[in-house]
Amino acid sequence: MDIKSITLDQTKKSSMDIYQSNTDEKLPGIVIIGGGSYKQLKERDTERVAITFATQAFQSFVVNYPVLENKNYSDARTSIEQSFDYIVNHADQLNVDTDKLGIIGFSAGGQLAADYGNEKNSHAKFVMLGYPVIQPTLDEKMGIKSLDVSKTVSASTPPTFIWGSINDELTPFLDHIHVYTEALAKNKVRFEVHEFGTGNHGIALANKWTAIVNRDRSDQHMARWFELGMEWLQEVVGVK
Repeated sequence: MDIKSITLDQTKKSSMDIYQSNTDEKLPGIVIIGGGSYKQLKERDTERVAITFATQAFQSFVVNYPVLENKNYSDARTSIEQSFDYIVNHADQLNVDTDKLGIIGFSAGGQLAADYGNEKNSHAKFVMLGYPVIQPTLDEKMGIKSLDVSKTVSASTPPTFIWGSINDELTPFLDHIHVYTEALAKNKVRFEVHEFGTGNHGIALANKWTAIVNRDRSDQHMARWFELGMEWLQEVVGVK
């Protein structure tokens, strides 16, 4: 595997990490948007997720959008747009099948991933959202000005896979996942949702691989989201 980073915008401190598997055929691609409340980008949501998808024959990409003193919701969205444009424009060199290119986002990154998926000119063919922020209920806490991404859902929104925990008090089900799945249903967008009875917010893959960089937080039952997500991708996108 070749791992490198490219600069997206030096002024706004944004970049993209590329985890490219050496292959003679084009592979599905996954663009990863981590959480962290715009204070940092969590390793549990980024590097470890990228490597895990790489083991499933994906080309993986991590967007390092602006955080801390550079944080800005609009700039973060632009970072994602620039990342997808780069991947599509370099698909041959990166060995990416752009018909099987999607996005996954966690927590605050889930809001950004959903927003990009809903864009008219989005290159995402599928969207995966882990315990996502949907409404701007955390703007004051995160120090940004975002939007309610459930209101940007349309009939052209890509197939969407969502999971979370009923124990999540940071992004409660009724205020976030429920609102978004209701919008998907009204627009007849294909989706699958798993609201686990165990686990909590911010546990990424929920297994030992992410627990060792996440205060030993794991949950065997909630960790099944990845297996279920891969089965879903096989069905809706044709990922092998």
